Amino acid sequence: MRVPRDVNAGDLIKLLEKYGYIKRRQTGSHIQLNKSLNGIEHNITIPNHKPIKIGTLQSIAKDICELNQLNIHEFYEKLQ
Repeated sequence: MRVPRDVNAGDLIKLLEKYGYIKRRQTGSHIQLNKSLNGIEHNITIPNHKPIKIGTLQSIAKDICELNQLNIHEFYEKLQ
């Protein structure tokens, strides 16, 4: 499956909120989300860009999927 090319920050944040992430704050054009999982705090920073660059999206997706034990292909499908 190809990485979606037209994902903006709002779409990604909505999906991450479904996985339990909470928007904590915004500094300039970057939005920080947080999730507590098994006593571990996971922080992720999302650039508020339209669209998010492919490499940035891949890095975020890889991090999220590893921590939450998700299939990256299913994660990409939910973004479309």
